Amino acid sequence: MAGYLSESDFVMVEEGFSTRDLLEELTLGASQATTAEMELVQHIGVPASKIICANPCKQIAQIKYAAKHGVRLLSFDNEVELAKVAKSHPSAKMVLCIATQDSHSLSHLSLRFGASLKSCRHLLENAKKSHVEVVGVSFHIGSGCPDPQAYAQSIADARLVFQMGAELGHTMNILDLGGGFPGLEGAKVRFEEIASVINSALDLYFPEGCGVDILAELGRYYVTSAFSVAVSIVAKKEVPLDQPSREEETSSTPKTVVYHLDEGVYGIFNSVLFDNTCPTPTLQKKPSADQPLYSSSLWGPAIDGCDCVAEGLWLPQLHVGDWLVFDNMGAYTMDTKSLLGGTQAYRITYAMSRLAWEALRGQLLPAEEDQDAEDVCKPLSCGWEITDTLCMGPVFTPASIM
Repeated sequence: MAGYLSESDFVMVEEGFSTRDLLEELTLGASQATTAEMELVQHIGVPASKIICANPCKQIAQIKYAAKHGVRLLSFDNEVELAKVAKSHPSAKMVLCIATQDSHSLSHLSLRFGASLKSCRHLLENAKKSHVEVVGVSFHIGSGCPDPQAYAQSIADARLVFQMGAELGHTMNILDLGGGFPGLEGAKVRFEEIASVINSALDLYFPEGCGVDILAELGRYYVTSAFSVAVSIVAKKEVPLDQPSREEETSSTPKTVVYHLDEGVYGIFNSVLFDNTCPTPTLQKKPSADQPLYSSSLWGPAIDGCDCVAEGLWLPQLHVGDWLVFDNMGAYTMDTKSLLGGTQAYRITYAMSRLAWEALRGQLLPAEEDQDAEDVCKPLSCGWEITDTLCMGPVFTPASIM
């Protein structure tokens, strides 16, 4: 799920604003891939006119759901998808998804999605013959792209497709830049660098006033650093580093400590598999300077050899029940059971520094509620690195995401 932005200004949120009010004021919408996501964003107030079903390969049931609930913007990148939409949702407004040069990205979406430039004219001709309206172009560079110029090239390619569409009678006014934008200060390529390249390319190929709305799927950028995850150690054991034979093993044989966590790569830490991340924990208690460190690895609960969260770590002696905190865990960390099953498997605790709370509470809370707010301000129970007292909102569900 990811938001998209059109030409809009930031606004101050006034007391009494609902989610619907805020979305309308910001002209925010949502880019969705599944029926469940469409249901969710409509439930929180996103109007159907601001939803784009961005998956170019949809089930027929999804297409029919979109038609029934007034969602008209749908993506496609092949003839089969075009025929499905023409039959099940003839009033849809289509966005042609084009392939990108994403060979350097962590996830290569163009292996599965996106039409080549050579095939775009043929697809646009077929859409015209099928009386399907094509209103724009989309692309997705993929997450973790280290080359901002890939965005400039894709924007240039999109301009060519716009020209093809105009020649064939399509009125195209949407350009979707996709997502995967970095949300970390320490990323190899900073968001500001990518934005600068994108803005220069837009000035050249889609200048202001050309009548094209520029959309971007900014979910990863917004939420990556917004959450930290706390997981507990459920088991531990020492194993020899080099797996010697039983006869060779002695008390002095170099060992590594294997810690088993209550979450793994098939759940919250799926980014290890999909994004090649290397999670590094923060300890619940700050170790002393003279405390020895041991070769350590972290493993999830699955009984297989792939559920390795992190290895090659040097940690002090930890114990069952100790907590580890991982920062920057806001993007793609809820496991598929929660997303697809519609249930929340984790308790989410919202926290901010007392300094930030003092600055905000006068604007957010009426005077009579101000005193009650003190009741939810208390020190955070784990995370020694946070020296300030934190103000924590009420716990909303069972969890370990902060």
